[in-house]
Amino acid sequence: MMSVNERIAFIGGGNMASAIISGLVKQGFPVDHIDVVEPFAETRERLAAQFGIAAQPEAGPFLSRASLVLWAVKPQSFHEAALQVKAYTADALHLSVAAGIRSDSIARWLGSERVIRAMPNTPALIGKGITALYARPAVNEAGRHQAERVIGTTGEFLWLRGEEQLDAVTALSGSGPAYMFYFMEAMATAGAEMGLDREQAYQLAVATFIGAGELARSSDEPPEILRQRVTSKGGTTYAAITSMEHDDMKARFIRAMQAAQQRARELGDEFGAQ
Repeated sequence: MMSVNERIAFIGGGNMASAIISGLVKQGFPVDHIDVVEPFAETRERLAAQFGIAAQPEAGPFLSRASLVLWAVKPQSFHEAALQVKAYTADALHLSVAAGIRSDSIARWLGSERVIRAMPNTPALIGKGITALYARPAVNEAGRHQAERVIGTTGEFLWLRGEEQLDAVTALSGSGPAYMFYFMEAMATAGAEMGLDREQAYQLAVATFIGAGELARSSDEPPEILRQRVTSKGGTTYAAITSMEHDDMKARFIRAMQAAQQRARELGDEFGAQ
């Protein structure tokens, strides 16, 4: 639980910032100890309506009150935002959820080595997220715990041993919900083409993903064994899996994730060199 004496500043007030703010508020963190810098009026209005937060359109001295600054800006906006915020946050711990932007760049732009990078995913919006974290050496144990208390309001978290692993996390769990929705879409379409109502097919697809995920979570067995348990040779599941393997689906899917990993690296190169 966050101490009510702490103050947190959010640079960016979009969906991920809102998910974290929502988690903090649900755990009793006072709204009047949260500051937000958000340039878009529509987003500021939403934050006011949803949380009662009077977000500011630009950085200012009020940011100096924050013990933690959470960066929830788009990668291409990070450098410009950092230039505006830097003067007020020298003593703060910085926690970034921006994809691709490496901690070397963040530390250089902000003039601080106390930087943690995080890669959450969109189930954080309902408190079911999974976030990977990496801390620069200058972040002490207290700083790690502070980040854990904030990120923990959105679901599970784990620490990585190397920052380069964040690109793989981005490809796996960061982008992962989109893959699940993609397969749900395909399953619902197939169900409709096979004679089900579209709504019925979608309900079945969603429930199947949720159930299979919970089964995997509760089991000590690897996914290969779980799959084999529902794949009787010569049966219906066997026919589907055989078709997928004939189409080299697993290898294609792995290549798709590698493409996401590569793009994460490119974002760091493209927007972190300023």
